[in-house]
Amino acid sequence: MTSHLDQVQSFCASQRWFGEKGHDVRVEAVATSVWLSDAGAWPAVRIGFVYCAGPPGVDIPIRVYQLPLSYHRAPVDNLGHALIGEWAEPDLGDEGVWVYDALHDKEATPYWLDGLTHGRRLDGLEFHPVQAPDRTIEVPEDAQSLVLTVEQSNTSLVFGDVALLKVFRRLEPGSNPGVEIESALTEAGSELVPEVLGSARGRWPRAGDGPEGETVSGELAMMTAFQSNATDGWSFATSSVRDLYAEADLHAEEVGGDFAPESHRLGASTAEVHSELGKALGTDIWEPAKLVEHAAAMQRRLDLAAAAIPELTQYKAGLARWFEALAAYDQPVTVQRIHGDFHLGQVLRTIDGWKLIDFEGEPAKSLIERRALDTPVKDIAGMLRSFDYAARSLLEDHRGDQQIAYRAAEWATRNQQAFCDGYAEVAGNDPREETVLLNAFLADKVIYEVLYEARNRPTWLPIPLSAAAQLAEQ
Repeated sequence: MTSHLDQVQSFCASQRWFGEKGHDVRVEAVATSVWLSDAGAWPAVRIGFVYCAGPPGVDIPIRVYQLPLSYHRAPVDNLGHALIGEWAEPDLGDEGVWVYDALHDKEATPYWLDGLTHGRRLDGLEFHPVQAPDRTIEVPEDAQSLVLTVEQSNTSLVFGDVALLKVFRRLEPGSNPGVEIESALTEAGSELVPEVLGSARGRWPRAGDGPEGETVSGELAMMTAFQSNATDGWSFATSSVRDLYAEADLHAEEVGGDFAPESHRLGASTAEVHSELGKALGTDIWEPAKLVEHAAAMQRRLDLAAAAIPELTQYKAGLARWFEALAAYDQPVTVQRIHGDFHLGQVLRTIDGWKLIDFEGEPAKSLIERRALDTPVKDIAGMLRSFDYAARSLLEDHRGDQQIAYRAAEWATRNQQAFCDGYAEVAGNDPREETVLLNAFLADKVIYEVLYEARNRPTWLPIPLSAAAQLAEQ
């Protein structure tokens, strides 16, 4: 009979949120939390912590994933897609039980809603409501959950079209930056992020110590107000690009779907959020020595990328000039908490304006890196690159059409300028005047993009290579 660890591994390997696909890793242990469900209740519900390790002798860090579990005495017809396996669970008796991913089980998910609504405290598991000024959102206690299909690294559920529960899959001990930042902004009364309703924090055995070892703690989930009529920035922007391509003889400002006014508003909203973050969580100063350190790290990333991607080599010297300029920059730089992974997919256009979401930072970076202070210029560079992507990602359908290619560049430039204009009006300083900082962070972002596209979407590689050429020539 297949062991329950093998069944867990088989299930995890088929999930979008499991980040170990393509690596030689195995599930070596599963630890569990206290029961969320009452004694004798079915389904029985608790949280599983899945430990993944590399083969013996291979230096691969142990990863911990969250896998909420619901146990049934008989198979559930409509949960076949969420079935993890069938095994004997000693805590539930001698007979075998059917085990499912609880986030897909509408009989199990009310425990999360109840915990966050009432601030439940269990052994090793705490639910924390977040109080916002003038809160008007009420989530019905009988609200049904629906799993969204767009998430990749986490899993999100909507309760009654009112609340969004994001459950973090890959866990790290410490404070999750998304929970920390968005809760602080909510408590400060910000209207530019979805209102945080609460979060869940838990304890699990430290990776490498085994189920009986020392425990660590961290965030497991966060609930926010659901933006039911929102459009994500990427979809909104690319719709504008399609309108432009359909009218190839017109300039961007002449097309009915001109996006520049929205880009201007987005820039203003971004500057306001940066200001709110500085007030809520404080600021600091990078002295020139810190800039030398960052420039060296950027140069190392360039060296590695150029060695791996031959197409980047011709632009290496030109890009390196911006890192050299950053290392020689002799002005102090104000730093603070920022978004950290800012692009059009991280903003929502609602009936009330733009809202910024997902302040967790770059998924590939460590928690320490994602919680570090940084310059807001990094966020600005990320969004400017995203405008270029929005314009050029649709060129594949118009390959060889020089007029469309010209319009793509025109659209990107127009919206980049509009975003910076909006940012400058609120912030009081124009990011385009910070030439060294902005171009260094743009170059660093382009290097990341080149590596990503070469490994994952080779047909998109010309997008960052074109940007690398422009930055190298400036």
